[in-house]
Amino acid sequence: MTAPHGERTLASDATVLIRLLVGCVFLSEGIQKFLYPAALGAGRFLRIGFPWPDVLGPGIGIIEIIGGELILLGLLTRPTALVLLVNISLAIISTKIPILLGHGFWGFKLPELMSYGFWSMAQEARTDLAMFLCTLFLVIAGAGSWSLDSYRQRRQE
Repeated sequence: MTAPHGERTLASDATVLIRLLVGCVFLSEGIQKFLYPAALGAGRFLRIGFPWPDVLGPGIGIIEIIGGELILLGLLTRPTALVLLVNISLAIISTKIPILLGHGFWGFKLPELMSYGFWSMAQEARTDLAMFLCTLFLVIAGAGSWSLDSYRQRRQE
């Protein structure tokens, strides 16, 4: 890829690193919802205050597993990243906003922590915020050159 002034940039090639991060994290989180349902799946959804935790826990797990795999492959990257962006946004709203506010929010329950407010939320949300920004990057930039999306596009040309 060439930048505006003729210099070479690795942005498109380096996108694979963001895909590896996003894909691996979502894939592992989805798998853990099935390995540890009481702690990370339906049980956690119940404690947070989601309706139908026995449906949503495994359902979100399946979305994260399939989404993580598609991101790793670089297949259907933008639409998949958009779905995962909604997923991580709901995670932030349901688990981090109550910590920021110090009380429940939209029916989501406040977890028991030593402290609440901005700094406590910042500590708890660091991974979620990084995942949000990396997933947003994939929505904007796409899969990059080392992807099945790129391969499919080259074959169509």
